Amino acid sequence: MSDEATGLLPGQPAEDGELVFRKPWEAHAFAMAVRLHEQGLFTWPQWAAALTSEIEHAKDAGDPDTGETYYHHWLAALERLVAESGAASEDDQERTREAWRRAAHRTPHGHPIVLRDEDFDG
Repeated sequence: MSDEATGLLPGQPAEDGELVFRKPWEAHAFAMAVRLHEQGLFTWPQWAAALTSEIEHAKDAGDPDTGETYYHHWLAALERLVAESGAASEDDQERTREAWRRAAHRTPHGHPIVLRDEDFDG
């Protein structure tokens, strides 16, 4: 799954052989994929196939593949594998995204976002 010399995946953003995360969510997405693999949700070959598919789909849609969107593809692959495994359907994932949006909207800048039951009610 990884480049033997660096331990990185092909196309994975790096500087001097070290992972580069441009934003905190990228590191979180990376960590979630590693953890879900460790818990047996998917194999590395399944992960590699899903990520490759997402990258190819994006290229076909015009993504210039300059590295800035790599973790968007990573997240899309992760969401797809989570749905395919039955851990959380696409509808469940969308419902949770919307709940986070509602919670973020009502939260003053600089304060922690806290999900409430009503955030899931729409």
